[in-house]
Amino acid sequence: MNTTDFDFDLPEELIAQTPLKKRDSSKLLIIDHKKQSMKDSHFDHIIEELNPGDALVMNNTRVLPARLHGEKPDTHGHVELLLLKNTKNDQWEVLAKPAKRLKVGSKISFGDGRLQATVIEELEHGGRIVEFTYQGIFLEVLESLGEMPLPPYIHEKLEDSERYQTVYAKENGSAAAPTAGLHFTEELLEKIKAKGVHLVYLTLHVGLGTFRPVSVENVDEHDMHSEFYSLSEESAQTLRQVKASGGHVIAVGTTSIRTLETIGQKFEGKIEADSGWTNIFIKPGYQFTIVDAFSTNFHLPKSTLVMLVSAFAGREFVLEAYKHAVEEQYRFFSFGDAMFVK
Repeated sequence: MNTTDFDFDLPEELIAQTPLKKRDSSKLLIIDHKKQSMKDSHFDHIIEELNPGDALVMNNTRVLPARLHGEKPDTHGHVELLLLKNTKNDQWEVLAKPAKRLKVGSKISFGDGRLQATVIEELEHGGRIVEFTYQGIFLEVLESLGEMPLPPYIHEKLEDSERYQTVYAKENGSAAAPTAGLHFTEELLEKIKAKGVHLVYLTLHVGLGTFRPVSVENVDEHDMHSEFYSLSEESAQTLRQVKASGGHVIAVGTTSIRTLETIGQKFEGKIEADSGWTNIFIKPGYQFTIVDAFSTNFHLPKSTLVMLVSAFAGREFVLEAYKHAVEEQYRFFSFGDAMFVK
């Protein structure tokens, strides 16, 4: 299987630069891989795809204002850090620009010295491990100095940073939003709950690897990035009950899918409370153990996310659906429209 097998033509003007005013007013393409059918709809109609007794599983991670602009005190040269993950205590893995000027021992100052970083390890591809020093509570300092780390394909300024958070975002730790969840409003979730659908939450902190293209020709040679996940006992118990009573587990987004399938693989199809790091790579040939259907946005050509959707619904059918979405002027990527895959 080659990476080019998952390529498609995408006009640049279809890459959504700003979110819609109303979260749930986006388009929704409903595809049924068993019937090989597709239907154009709107996102607030997703409730029609959910039945009493089903579980809607959402990732409640919250995006950190993880982009920091500072300077090297010795040269006053500008430095940008993007926080990727907390490795221990006040040490973070970051993506640094310009990385070549940041050797072990280099110091960076942010906000007139309110936050300082020292490089303690050099990694490949511009990565560094830095240790921060500050007064007070780190997340509060970060909130005051950091910027929301929008994906590289978004060039417009985001007026309201909360539009890059889901309405149920709770657990701080992501370098990017679980964008399939951006379409839900509190009102829509209340209607779904009133229909008898269980609202279930898990956490997966999205890393920058989400945006990295697959650089190898052979898909099997691609190394997936690791991300931290957690599923509580309460959530696991609800999902077990849903499965036992014949309900469906509907995942919101690829991050929820990867968490559930990591657990399914680890516990041989059983749903158990668990936390840890996952680098699961779901591609055609994969047998799903937990997820029965899902919603997701439209993803980048040749990305691991298109491969994941293809693993569930079939590569040719998924590419046909993407072609339809392009022809019908659907909006793509983080602030774009959605699809429901069953």
